[in-house]
Order: sequence, then C-alpha cells, then structure tokens
Amino acid sequence: MSTREKITAVLIALGILLVILPGAGDYSFRVEPEELTASISGDDHYVSVDRVAAWVVREDSTVQLIDLRSSEEFAELNIPGSINVPIESFFEMKPETWLHNRDMNYIFYSNGEINSGYAVVLARGLGYENTRLMAGGLNEWFEKVMNSSFSGERITPAENALFETRFRARRFFTEINSLPDSLKLQYAESRRQAERDLDGGCD
Repeated sequence: MSTREKITAVLIALGILLVILPGAGDYSFRVEPEELTASISGDDHYVSVDRVAAWVVREDSTVQLIDLRSSEEFAELNIPGSINVPIESFFEMKPETWLHNRDMNYIFYSNGEINSGYAVVLARGLGYENTRLMAGGLNEWFEKVMNSSFSGERITPAENALFETRFRARRFFTEINSLPDSLKLQYAESRRQAERDLDGGCD
C-alpha cells in the first residue's frame, strides 16, 4: 500500500469516527481537526513490522503492543508481548483504560490497517500522541517476518542483521503461540532468564 493510500485510509477512518463519536459516549476531541489531520497525514504514525520485530526480540519494556482483533483470534495467535483489546472494547471503554502511561509507546495492530487506523485517530484526537499503528498489520507481519528468506551468494551486514532479527522474532512467535495459554507467561519468563544467563547478567 502506497503512502498516499495509507493517508487516504486514515482520513476515511477520521471521517467515520467523527460521525460515530457523538453517539458513542463521553468522548471529546482535545485536538483541533486541522491539527489531528496534520498529525496523521505523515508517516510518523506508522511503524514497520521490522521495527516491531526488533522490539519483540529485545522485549522492549517501553513498548506495548495492542491487538485489536477479537479475543478468539488473539487466543489463536498473537505477537509476543501483546495485550488484547478488541476494537469494540476500545470504543466502548475510555481509552485511558489502555493508554494510561504517557511514557509508554502504544502500537496498535490488527489483520490489516483499518481498525488500527480508527484506534490511532481516536487516541490522537484525545491527545495520546504516543500511539501508532503497525504498518500492514498481521498480514504484513506474516509476509515479511514469518515468511522471510534469503537467496543469493552474498549478504550485506545490514541484510544479515535484518534477517537475523526477523528469524529470532519468527522463532519466538512460533514457540510462544504453540504453547497452551497456561504456559505462555511461564515460557516468556524462562526465556528472559535464559537470555540474562547467556549475557552474564543477574537478577
């Protein structure tokens, strides 16, 4: 999807939100429409799947991924470290329920970009500038991270680093999503401990 198409999609989301919000609850945009449009008309409200993969591999504590899909879809598979806030819940409850930490970077994702576009427009309209969406959603995650491969005789250091990050994120995604729910948190903690041990760190 081109940048222009992405901008159009988000602006359409803004239009739909402005229609929906008056009857949706006590929402009141704190940002003027022109300012909000400027905020979402560039690319700074997008993050690439490769950047998300790097955060997942590092288990970056300053980033919170928010999966906007249904609870059934989330239970079937999700990006490690995500929390599930189905899009309906996001609109029904006050956003500060999910976006309470102003120092956190909140990244929305769904299968594509439509629902995460709605969420970013709402959040930014309410003054939460620390919100972005994962470009392409899970569709692009599978295309670039889960199905990545290298072919050829030579690889540059940058290509090697990118492929290694994708490979580690893919392995983590596969391992954690193959576990029963009761073991996922336990697995994540054991993985962190193993990495601390390898780095020579301590608790």
